[in-house]
Amino acid sequence: MTQIQPGSGPTALRILLGSQLRRLRENKGLTREEAGHRIRGSESKISRMELGRVSFKERDVSDLLTLYGVEDEEARSAVMDLLDKANEPGWWHRFNDLLPQWFQAYVGLEEAASRIRTYEVQFIPGLLQTKEYARAVITAGAAGITAEEIARRVDLRVQRQQVLDRADGPFFWAVIDEAALRRPIGGAEVMRAQLEHLIDLMRQPNITIQVMPFSFGGHSAEGGAFSVLRFADPDLPDVVYVEQLASALYLDKREEVDRYSEVMERLCAVSTTPDETVELLEKIMREI
Repeated sequence: MTQIQPGSGPTALRILLGSQLRRLRENKGLTREEAGHRIRGSESKISRMELGRVSFKERDVSDLLTLYGVEDEEARSAVMDLLDKANEPGWWHRFNDLLPQWFQAYVGLEEAASRIRTYEVQFIPGLLQTKEYARAVITAGAAGITAEEIARRVDLRVQRQQVLDRADGPFFWAVIDEAALRRPIGGAEVMRAQLEHLIDLMRQPNITIQVMPFSFGGHSAEGGAFSVLRFADPDLPDVVYVEQLASALYLDKREEVDRYSEVMERLCAVSTTPDETVELLEKIMREI
């Protein structure tokens, strides 16, 4: 489990690269001290690298791959390409003054993912929000900030959504609790437009939306919202993102990811089908 606290600063791709290096080391049966000796460093340096809390030097990563027995050129190139990307600032870098460090990491993961599955309880998922709905959510939770800053936060959210329109963008699968659809964020007009937007989005082949209806009662995800992200490179582990009030958890160990994936599967099994989702959205719109 990787827990990112405000100010710790690892980027998403550093987390992925560090996780991959840790897995290679453990598969080889080496200690952090032995790995640190290879790169003229310490056990604590290897620990910081594996947690994604430091920048990666090309020479260090190359030496570690050799130590870990990664000789295939294609496999080595995949890791080194990830290294290059991990050391580059993302487009969201210009919003760093608005984003807590722990959420900067998530935006990077979102950009790199090939599949995102999310369960949301309180709000429409950020990638599916209209601009007006996003402004209402951000305004409600942003006491004391200026109108200019609210506008920049809205722009950031809208720009994040562009990932779903890319040719190589992720497949996005959302299960939304019915409560989020009925909570009148921004008033009736904003909510109607938001629900219409969800129906329009479902016409995109890479977007699936299901609803966990009130009628089902208790279910397996009563602990709250979470997301499971998968990446095109099979050597990269899935990551579970669980947001907290002032930090976030990034879980990548197999047993942790499997537990959340099983919960997501059960949610999908008992939630509305896509056709039923459209019917429910239209019903709620008539009732607003």
